[in-house]
Order: sequence, then structure tokens, then C-alpha cells
Amino acid sequence: MNKIVVSNLRKHFILPDRSRLDVVGDLSFQVEDGEFLSILGPSGCGKSTLLSILAGLESLSGGEILINERPVVPGEKGIRLGFVFQQPRLLNWRSVRENVRLPLEHGSLSRDEQLNVAQRYLELARLQGFENYFPLQISGGMQQRAAIARALAIEPEVLLMDEPFSSLDELTARKMRKELLRIWQETRKTIIFVTHDISEAVYLSNRLLVVTERPTRVYETLTIDVGYPRDYDDDRLFEMTKKVSRLFLQMEEEHDES
Repeated sequence: MNKIVVSNLRKHFILPDRSRLDVVGDLSFQVEDGEFLSILGPSGCGKSTLLSILAGLESLSGGEILINERPVVPGEKGIRLGFVFQQPRLLNWRSVRENVRLPLEHGSLSRDEQLNVAQRYLELARLQGFENYFPLQISGGMQQRAAIARALAIEPEVLLMDEPFSSLDELTARKMRKELLRIWQETRKTIIFVTHDISEAVYLSNRLLVVTERPTRVYETLTIDVGYPRDYDDDRLFEMTKKVSRLFLQMEEEHDES
């Protein structure tokens, strides 16, 4: 079980002029084992900062994060977390296979074992046949699939994804969302997915966390009660997208009035 509990999380930064920027304010939510949770909010509201805190890359200013009842502490080893960024961040001088093998190089596996693990996740990402290609020789969508395979190669218990399809054209992004759902259903990893794209969040998620402008708080939590596999033309998803869009408009109006 990999239950995540975030309680009263707060994060602020002290700027060069000594003023204080409140990014996350009193944020609380839970993520169940095997769940696909999307965190949906306006651009620049602090979603990426939240993922960095969950990954232990940033310290928190207040509150608590528990994974399996253990606190997340920056720099300390704990639960294995995979991270997929907005850009693939592949090394152009290494082959696709060697990029996926990269996070395994300083572990306990032999080189042959590392290559076997890399190959397994390349096949899961449907990149067999492209193992010896270099990143600049494959498409943007394939690069992002390689980045997902690399994140999965450490066999994480939780996968964190920061707007991984935002730089892709819509047709490629749709294909990638389908691929991600296939991989999620095959691996049953817990996924926390950050986006500002309403239709993307509705299409992918079990559950949606709608968050506010900075300092980020939970505005609404919604369950997407539509089974998988999903169809973009499903009227239930369309109605849920409209509902979330209305929520966003309401949230913006309340923000403008405050």
C-alpha cells in the first residue's frame, strides 16, 4: 500500500528583496494506492513546486507529507519515486536504451541486469526497435515515452508527472495519453499528474484535485466515474469537462472579487 497523506502543506520563498512569496497555502489531500490523481490548476499557481516537495526535492515551510505513514524529508531515502518532467530531458549523446538505463547505473544491478530492465520498460513504452536510436533521431512523442520508461526503470512506487505532454501537438498528446493509461493499467502505479488542461485531466484521472491561484489551496475534489478504456467522444467526459470549466470560471470570479 502506498497511501499519501498531505496535511496543511505550506510553502513560501524569500525573494532577493527579502519579501515573502507564498506559493502553497494550507493544502490538504490524500492519494490512494494505485490511484491516478490529477492536480489541475491555473498556470503558475504552484503545481510544479508541489510535485518537487512531494519528491523531496524542495523543503516544505509547514505542514506534513506522509507516505505509508512515514514523513517525506528532502535528501532522505524513502519510497521510490519516479519523476517525468515537462521536457523529456534525455541525453542526446546516449542512445534511447542508455538513457533508460541511466538511473540504474549506480545501483546494485549488474550491467546485463540493467540492460534487461531497460529493455523491459522500452517494450512497455512500445519503443522496441528504437533502442539504438539517439533522442534527436526520434519524434517528440517517442522522446517522452522514453522519459516515461526511464522513470519506470527504477520501479517506483509512485510516479510524479509534471505536464509531460504540454509541449506536444494535440494529436500526439492524445496518443500519449492513451499510451500512459495503458502503461498505468499494466503497472498499477500510483500516479500524481499535474496539468492546467481540463480535458486532459478529465480524460486521464480517477479523481481530480482542482487547486486555486497562489497561494495554492484545494478548491474542489471530483471523482471521474467513467470506466476505462475511455473514449474522447464519451458524453460523460464531455459533461464533466464542462462542469470543471464552470468551476474554473467560478474560482476566477471569486479570486477577482477578493
